[in-house]
Amino acid sequence: SPSCPRVGGACPCRVSSVLNRDVKQFGKKHMFDRSEETCWNSDQGTCQWVTLDFPRTVKVSQLHIQFQGGFSSRLCTLEGCRAGEGLVKISDLYPEDINAMQISFAALRAGFQVEETVLDKLKITFENSTDFFGRIVVYHLGVLGERL
Repeated sequence: SPSCPRVGGACPCRVSSVLNRDVKQFGKKHMFDRSEETCWNSDQGTCQWVTLDFPRTVKVSQLHIQFQGGFSSRLCTLEGCRAGEGLVKISDLYPEDINAMQISFAALRAGFQVEETVLDKLKITFENSTDFFGRIVVYHLGVLGERL
């Protein structure tokens, strides 16, 4: 199981798709392994997504994401909820189409921010891929905050 940095160890994660269903080479675990050599690579199609189910309620304050340039998303929609509830939109993020790590702090930078939110589940939907075929490539995904 992937780990969610600083919000409590193992964290079940689901993704919309994996390129050619090759989970060994392109699976979701690679977003959390801290390796510069591995990544999650979605298959083609619109609106790829990642969900994280936290083992305990968390207050999320930062989102760290590193795309491969050319395979990023112009718009990411964040949704979250408490256990047993339906997902509710938290915010829209507008990442840059670059290879560098992008960090969103609660209300720090216009366009790429995360409201401090208490939740048990987080869904990140990649609404608008920069890749013609809709593929998304993520080298690193980190959610920072505190366990409640």
